[in-house]
Amino acid sequence: MSECWKCGRADAKVARVLSLCADCIRDADDDLMGEIDGVHARERARFGLPPGPPREPGGRLCRFCRNRCRIADGGAGYCGVRVNRGGKLSGGMPDGAAVSWYHDPLPTNCVADWVCPAGTGAGYPRWAYRRGPERGYTNLAVFYEACTFDCLFCQNWHYRRGRQDAPGRTSGELANAVLSHTACICFFGGDPTCQLPHALAAARLARRNNPERILRVCWETNGSMAPSLLKQMMNLSLQSGGCVKFDLKALDGKLHRALCGVDNARTLENFAAAAQRIPERPDPPPLVASTLLVPGYVEAAEVKAIASFIAELDSNIPYALLGFHGDFLMTDLPATSRAQAESCLQAAGSAGLKRVRIGNVHILDSGGAN
Repeated sequence: MSECWKCGRADAKVARVLSLCADCIRDADDDLMGEIDGVHARERARFGLPPGPPREPGGRLCRFCRNRCRIADGGAGYCGVRVNRGGKLSGGMPDGAAVSWYHDPLPTNCVADWVCPAGTGAGYPRWAYRRGPERGYTNLAVFYEACTFDCLFCQNWHYRRGRQDAPGRTSGELANAVLSHTACICFFGGDPTCQLPHALAAARLARRNNPERILRVCWETNGSMAPSLLKQMMNLSLQSGGCVKFDLKALDGKLHRALCGVDNARTLENFAAAAQRIPERPDPPPLVASTLLVPGYVEAAEVKAIASFIAELDSNIPYALLGFHGDFLMTDLPATSRAQAESCLQAAGSAGLKRVRIGNVHILDSGGAN
């Protein structure tokens, strides 16, 4: 860690990659935000990714996410998988995606395991195989190897090492990976957003191939997709007993842009839209939120702001606070301490949320007294 070069504070936790404290980021003017954008651009160049969402005049417009990249012929979108070949966009479609998967025994380390059918038996017998945790069953964990954000603390950044150019896997191949003891499918990454047509096709085919049985469809996402795609995701989750898990990384727009490379306006809009659909199936909860507690950047004040936003929509939305450990470009930050986690838990509760928990407790135990 280093001190903030702008205000000189030495008592704040400051990541070397930014060299700015959270307060200075929140107060940043356009010039300073431009410098922060430059940090992302330089780091993305190492992986052959565009410095920002491309805006090529005459390029093809990708409508999958909030970035709305306009991609030149022969170029790629911000995510790296959406490409323009001869004036036609491809990548992330049912005929091929940058994706891998594995079978994870239930109950598993899921953001929603404390409220979902797999971890609790919620919704038994319609949505769960057991009254309690579904031991003996598995989750088909589907990892999409691309993302619409550029998080400096990404804990799954290794997919950037060239998998985008590997032969794609079809949605049919993925659907056929469902086994007799598969109870749920969870799409995550990276993020499924930039390859949602593939994921949606696979989920629908898997459910058609397995009628008259429980097969929940769940998503872990940054929430940046086009609203029309979110509607389809919610439809599948509501119909199957699954849920959509939004990772709300920050509420302040400048802080979000500094940490994640792009703004969060679409994420917040989509979360609010998803919350409107909770009455269609209140239990098990179809919408879950989580936030990674990044020391120095996402602490009690930011968590309270996020929790207030959630509570204004529905105070019963489950909210998980996740322990951070240094990774990717923020390895110099300490792990989330128990004191930070507990202060964030209190802040979320004081904002009016009724269902809040601390996740990844094993990380807190190694976080020291920060």
